[in-house]
Amino acid sequence: MIVFKSTQDKVLAALQSVSGIVERRHTLPILANVLVRKTGGQVQLTTSDLEIQIRTTVELGGDEGSFATTVGARKLIDILRTMPADQSVSLESSAAKLILKGGKSKFTMQSLPAEDFPLVQESANFGPAFSVPQKALKGLLAQVSFAMAVHDIRYYLNGILFVAEGNKLSLVATDGHRLAFASATLDVEVPKQEVILPRKTVLELQRLLSDKDDSAIEMQFAGNQAKFTFGGMEFVTKLVEGKFPDYNRVIPRNHHNIIVLGRVPLLASLQRTAIMTSEKFKGVRLNVEPGSLRVASNNAEQEEAVDELDIDYGGDAIEIGFNVTYLIDALQNMSQDMVRIELSDGNSSALLTIPDNEHFKYVVMPMRI
Repeated sequence: MIVFKSTQDKVLAALQSVSGIVERRHTLPILANVLVRKTGGQVQLTTSDLEIQIRTTVELGGDEGSFATTVGARKLIDILRTMPADQSVSLESSAAKLILKGGKSKFTMQSLPAEDFPLVQESANFGPAFSVPQKALKGLLAQVSFAMAVHDIRYYLNGILFVAEGNKLSLVATDGHRLAFASATLDVEVPKQEVILPRKTVLELQRLLSDKDDSAIEMQFAGNQAKFTFGGMEFVTKLVEGKFPDYNRVIPRNHHNIIVLGRVPLLASLQRTAIMTSEKFKGVRLNVEPGSLRVASNNAEQEEAVDELDIDYGGDAIEIGFNVTYLIDALQNMSQDMVRIELSDGNSSALLTIPDNEHFKYVVMPMRI
């Protein structure tokens, strides 16, 4: 039976869309495979790592009829990559093997039974579905994902908090030293739901979502799962259990020293002075005075850098230290021309926002230098 027959680019795109979560080596060998299920002219491709499951359905030609098997995902992709994009490729089933043909090439591959593939058991009680444009969600993820913790013992920080309430969707990430918050307006009113998406899920969503696509991504949350549906794909993931910190208490209010300046000049200044920071501490000092912002750094070799920006500021003189990476990360993931920095004194956290925009907030703790 011919499972599919289509051009290399179409088959490869479908496989790559589901294979990001596939590990080459796994304690369960079948999880290195993709589940191929054929029904009529449609082919359904499913991958899983037991915590995340991704499925896409595509029209790939081939014989009519029903058939299911599993085959090594990465190996199939590696073979397809070596073929021209417009070449016709076909996958045929023969006994317990699969034969991939393209041009004058022929590859015989081992398969494992479809019934052995461990599908993720979907929750029976998902909450109400709501949707946002793909482009909007990709933008929100970019604004906060850099602040996620990596392998933190406080496992609930290794991900992003999604809060849907009323007609607002908010995303929050923190690693204990900084916190990023971004929000968007929903088309529908939804009851309050809070879930923590794991880091791997966030990175995979960022890979799959299109920033040029205004079509909607539909979301549903359950007690221990989230489900995303977009562009012919279905993405189901386990959630991180645990209580996320109360982010509203972390966001400072009423800081009275306010600086508004160009994002690009500030980013360039920080990148220059970062060269002279020590590898371990990455600390820079900001000296704010009426009319000027001075950025300075030094290292163990007695080297130093000083950079000065003219600013429209008439508040208190403040000297404050930061991990320069935390400031650069935030500025690089913003696209606006101007940034607003609110300070209280040299020992309190700083608040970075976008002028006249309530949808983004970034809090960064000071460091002693």
